[in-house]
Amino acid sequence: MDIGEKLRLLRLQRGLTQEDLADRCELSKGFISQVERNLASPSIATLTDMLECLGSSLSAFFSEKTAEKIVYTPQDMFVKEDSENIRGSITWLIPDAQKNAMEPILLDMDEGGESYPLPPHEGEEFGYVLSGSIYLIMGEKKTRIRTGCSFCIHPRETHSLRNAGKTRARVLWVSNPPTF
Repeated sequence: MDIGEKLRLLRLQRGLTQEDLADRCELSKGFISQVERNLASPSIATLTDMLECLGSSLSAFFSEKTAEKIVYTPQDMFVKEDSENIRGSITWLIPDAQKNAMEPILLDMDEGGESYPLPPHEGEEFGYVLSGSIYLIMGEKKTRIRTGCSFCIHPRETHSLRNAGKTRARVLWVSNPPTF
């Protein structure tokens, strides 16, 4: 952390000159200038005084808020190949999505592929068939869903997806809360 630069930005946000801040803190303008250029280090007590004069505190000044990531590239995604059940792959589109309220995946299933059965749970699931066609299996009921169609369920029974055709099926599948 660049303490001097952060102090300078805080001072400028408050519309103060170095002289204004020096007067409020009972310090010299030269000392303020040196601190902002990292040529001098204030004691904790002096830094606390400076921050109070700038309407801040030590805890607020040193809290590092990380920017929330909102765009994810293929390098951020995790792909799991599965030749046994799915006969294709599962791509987790957002890293650590289990920490979020929803979890989106991309499911690619070759002919005969089927997702793992998911038990009933609270929440909702949404799916959109990008290509191919699938069966949504809810308990004993099987519903065919084709390219360009979507589904939204409240999974009160065990459910899964199965490729309904002879070509690869691709489904965007979102669960709330995360279950994948």
